[in-house]
Amino acid sequence: MNLKELSQKLGLSQTTVSRALNGYPEVSAATRKRVQEAAKASNYRPSTRAKGLATGKALTIGHVIPVSSKHEIVNPVFGDFIAGASETYARNGYEMLLSIVDDAQEEQIYRGMKSRQSVDGVIVHGPKMNDLRIGLLSDLGLPFAVHGRASGCDIPYTWLDMNNRQAFERATRYLLELGHRRIGLINGLEEMDFAYRRRNGYIAAHRSYGIATDPQLMRSDEMTEAFGYESSRDMLRQANPPTAIIVSSLICALGARRAVEEHGLTMGKDVSIVSHDDVFSYLQNGNATPIFTATRSSVRDAGRQLAEMLLNVIRNPTAPPRTVLLDAELVIGGSTGPAPRKD
Repeated sequence: MNLKELSQKLGLSQTTVSRALNGYPEVSAATRKRVQEAAKASNYRPSTRAKGLATGKALTIGHVIPVSSKHEIVNPVFGDFIAGASETYARNGYEMLLSIVDDAQEEQIYRGMKSRQSVDGVIVHGPKMNDLRIGLLSDLGLPFAVHGRASGCDIPYTWLDMNNRQAFERATRYLLELGHRRIGLINGLEEMDFAYRRRNGYIAAHRSYGIATDPQLMRSDEMTEAFGYESSRDMLRQANPPTAIIVSSLICALGARRAVEEHGLTMGKDVSIVSHDDVFSYLQNGNATPIFTATRSSVRDAGRQLAEMLLNVIRNPTAPPRTVLLDAELVIGGSTGPAPRKD
């Protein structure tokens, strides 16, 4: 059944039915109730476009991914975040617009979204240090929320982030408490804010023990299985190799484990590994007992929460920005143990 048919059935104009379904105050409570009951009985669902015409909203949220970051699309973090955000959008009658664009056109895309009113707001992914998108979107007046933070950006804005510094400081301290003194760090690209904060946490833990960090034990790049493997392999070939490695993603940790085993070593006995585990729906860190000791957070929950925060920005444009900092849980798995004793 469409809007015209429902209107004819009720003997009301299409405008009245549409306004009743969208909660306009000029429609009486009795009429609104009558329309809603009829719509439910007829299994009528207004199209997003029709609702948008009635409310003056696009009822669409934008996600813009630059081509240089297109790896985000196949990254389990992005997939689970989008799944969580989509749950919130659907529950609130919104749809999602995903755009993969050339880096040089990213600003133009945002300006076009604003001028065409094709979206009501956008989620910003993968913030970099001093991310220019935040100032741009603020100047455009396009509602937005950021998954993460941008160090050095002093413009107030809505964001949700995991406490990356605290998580990696805690993970490093855990290994130091186990007696490890040569601890490697396999990090994400350190132009990304999350990776910058994770490195700072790793360094802070060492400093608290009066231990200098060794640049030869620190790596930064795209978080792939191959990067985890190659970085761990190279570290283990050193004259004074690490007895423990902290890895910024579960995917990288799989590569680190491969390198450890290739060297004829045992994970958790000869070399300890701590990973960051985003609780992926389809890449599990073991079942009841975690395979890897990990700093853990749910990226799907983050997607749900940040989507709701953005919708609140859209509903209440004059409200002050809201920020949420999530704590990661340290879960102990089979990948860590005391530092091996030197013969």
